[in-house]
Amino acid sequence: MSAVRVAILSKTFVADTAQRQLEWLARQPDIELSLLTPPVWRSDDGRALPFAPRYVAGYEVRRVPVRFNGHYHLYVYRGLFATLRALRPDLLHIDEEPYNPAGAQAQWLARRLGVPTIFVAWQNIYRSYPLPYSWLERYNYRYTAHIIAGNEAAARVLRRKGYRGPTSVFSVHGVDPTLYAPRERPAPSERFTLGYIGRLVEEKGVAVLIEALAGLPPTCHLRIVGAGPDAARLRGLAEARGVAARVAFLPAVAAGEVPSALAALDALALPSLTRPHWSEQFGRVVVEAMACGVPVIGSDSGEIPRVVGAAGVIVPEADVGALRAAVRSLVERPALRQHLARLGRERVLARFTQERVARQLAAVYARALSHPREHERRAREEESDAHDEPLGQ
Repeated sequence: MSAVRVAILSKTFVADTAQRQLEWLARQPDIELSLLTPPVWRSDDGRALPFAPRYVAGYEVRRVPVRFNGHYHLYVYRGLFATLRALRPDLLHIDEEPYNPAGAQAQWLARRLGVPTIFVAWQNIYRSYPLPYSWLERYNYRYTAHIIAGNEAAARVLRRKGYRGPTSVFSVHGVDPTLYAPRERPAPSERFTLGYIGRLVEEKGVAVLIEALAGLPPTCHLRIVGAGPDAARLRGLAEARGVAARVAFLPAVAAGEVPSALAALDALALPSLTRPHWSEQFGRVVVEAMACGVPVIGSDSGEIPRVVGAAGVIVPEADVGALRAAVRSLVERPALRQHLARLGRERVLARFTQERVARQLAAVYARALSHPREHERRAREEESDAHDEPLGQ
């Protein structure tokens, strides 16, 4: 049996630590893998992230430039058709939400070449999008062979929106447990360092962390690693609550530097806040912390409780008192910290490694290709249903 040629279109893998997952995927039986990725991507916190080919053994890389770089809901690829035509994949894995222009562009080009596609959906709150996004979404639902939902809520949203095709539920981005691993820590001291790593935006709940710190002993300090539009407000809040001397604001770090940033913490917190149009879809930094043996505290926003399970502490979102009590329990109980560190590492090894995700992806590819015309039949049925609808509906 000849190898299946799979192309993955994704900006995720500009980050070198993510590329190990593709090495694992390339090792799966009968897969010939290619990555199509921008030479540079501008993240939503303003940083330019160049593609760094650090872990690229076993698969081919094609750099495909983008127009409107950094504008998540506007960008499209330049020269994508020529790249796909040269590769002639058997399957195109589009690492995009179905409503995005880049995903619809890839879907349209794949149809021209007769290549089935797979999408990824993370949107875990039902939203009706305006034109043209609602049209792009319906178009991709109709013609894709399979959608991977990053969480259970996203799978429910897909069905509510009318997607009829096959779905799998798992996070498509695992962690490398050799890179994200426990490190030697400084000798125990009275000082306890709580940390946050991520975007500085209101919905991540960093302000709740600062409020909680104000009622904790002076030996408790907070390290905030990241950038974003909420930075100035958070600094002002730390001053107003009298804890500025105990709060260190550090710049955002590259993906490869996250394990070092985690090694400086006694615990990590992700106190996300659900908003009408946003709820935590996964909480990747929580998995990274658990892999590194760092105890985690998370709010009950979105997917966080299911990611953490019994391997961390979950508190009601926006509840300053509950968050403060959770931190205090870790400060006062070193044995609890050690217990959660062990449970967290075990949970990652069982559920969230790149090797495991690679096996799950390979199974999805096999399923999508086992009935290569199934999505075309479904599309014809949906087109027929649309034509049969009375005018005005």
